[in-house]
Amino acid sequence: MGRRGSPTPWSYFFVRLLFKFVLKIFYGSIVVENANWIPENGEPCIVVANHSNSLTDALLIVTSIPGAKRNLIRLTAKATQFGKRTFTSWLIESAGTVPIKRAKDSPEGKVDNNDVFVKLMEALEQGDAVLLFPEGMSRYHPTIAPLKTGVARIVSDVLSRNKNEPQFKISILTCSITYMHREHFRSDVLITFHPPLSFTPQSNPELIAPVDFTHIRSLTSRIRNEISSGTIDSPSWDIVRSAKLASRIYAPLGTAMSLGDYVRICRIFVEVFKWAEDEKKESIPPSSRSEEEDEQSATEKAKSVNLLRQNLKIYQDELSNLGIKDDRIRRPIPRRTILRRIFVRAAWMLFLCIISFPGLILWLPIFASAQYGARKYSQKGPVWDTWDEIAQHKLVFGLISGICVWLTCILVTLPMAPVTATVVPLVMWMTLRWLEDAVSAGRAFVALTKLLWVGKRTLHRMYEQRMDLHTRIMLLAVDYLGLPNNPETVFAESGGREKGRVRGPWERRAKYFSLRRRRKRDWNETLRLYDKVNYPELEH
Repeated sequence: MGRRGSPTPWSYFFVRLLFKFVLKIFYGSIVVENANWIPENGEPCIVVANHSNSLTDALLIVTSIPGAKRNLIRLTAKATQFGKRTFTSWLIESAGTVPIKRAKDSPEGKVDNNDVFVKLMEALEQGDAVLLFPEGMSRYHPTIAPLKTGVARIVSDVLSRNKNEPQFKISILTCSITYMHREHFRSDVLITFHPPLSFTPQSNPELIAPVDFTHIRSLTSRIRNEISSGTIDSPSWDIVRSAKLASRIYAPLGTAMSLGDYVRICRIFVEVFKWAEDEKKESIPPSSRSEEEDEQSATEKAKSVNLLRQNLKIYQDELSNLGIKDDRIRRPIPRRTILRRIFVRAAWMLFLCIISFPGLILWLPIFASAQYGARKYSQKGPVWDTWDEIAQHKLVFGLISGICVWLTCILVTLPMAPVTATVVPLVMWMTLRWLEDAVSAGRAFVALTKLLWVGKRTLHRMYEQRMDLHTRIMLLAVDYLGLPNNPETVFAESGGREKGRVRGPWERRAKYFSLRRRRKRDWNETLRLYDKVNYPELEH
């Protein structure tokens, strides 16, 4: 039975094109890995991903899947987003999104989504791809929530409806989304697709009705493991913070590594910190030699890892209090050099600010409206329930105000409207480039100025402290976790231009005007004058 999938509505095409542009403005780099795993048009497919950034998650996946692969992704969203006189509501409805009712939004606490599931199954049988977030809700949290069984039940129901067609195939395409700092302007995002899980009535009779619910739970658990394997999944922000510092000490600033490699290194340290924190120690340690470990040696290793994490926290706290980065401790520089670099950074920052000033006048209303919208919404509730929508509000407010600025410029220069319509976006884009460089220079200026006031005794003590941490981290990483002992060489060779990294002086100059060009040396940077290493306390 040939399937082509549903035709693409014009509104879906428009929304995808519009937000592909907006997302590239908001996020510094959007790196997509393994797009070759995406099933082709006409193959029934359920795309599932972790859900930590509200509507932005769906927009990122839709814009990251090549149109040649899938011309349409059926979206789902909470029912409370529909029927409102807002721009967000119009976007959701015009793209053919299917509303999902949530128990938490119902006064009785009970909902009926049977009609929704029937629509999704019919779409899959036509050869469509459906996007679902099995966590059931978006939240600002470092860990993936327990998954609902809806995806597994849909697969079971679709296979049962087509059991007379033994070769009918439906796939689950798992996707991991990792934000460096989801709500901050010019941060970075990694989207990793995993090999699809394929099911047919002939190969998977256990999923054909009547079904033992154990198989549904088993498939749901398998989906969660796939998603978790490609992102940073931690029970606390404190572990994430320590893991990122461990990663920076293991692969120091300047290491030419791809965003995917950086996330995987962070994840490895998160996993070992999670294991060490678990008092029950029911799981084996994440070691390449776990089979050789006995209970006593595993307990000793856990104590050693916990002590390392405590020392990392102390070291990071001191770095934060001093306002400097680990690299300033790793490579001490003379005060004369510090003064010279302060002068150079200040001059460069001032020059960039001067040439950026005309364009900044255009950007000012956009920055102000986006910040206002995000701040107003974040005050409505606790961090875990509101911060996941900050990026969404910044995107929407920034888009609307940006369009208003563009139209205003055209109206003011009406006789030259065709020229203005093109020149204004170009000026704004170059202003953003210069602003990034100015903020980078400003960040270095601030750090160097603070470094100047740190006493030699303190710097020497922290240098000795870092050397000890580096020795212990390398021992853990190389001898226990199986990581390479020369990360600055290995990751420079494994990363490439497709991973978001620009190589060589000529390419760096040629790509200055490119949307894909990177200026950052550190994947943790945002458009701020300080390094974002701390996270808000979650309110319960």
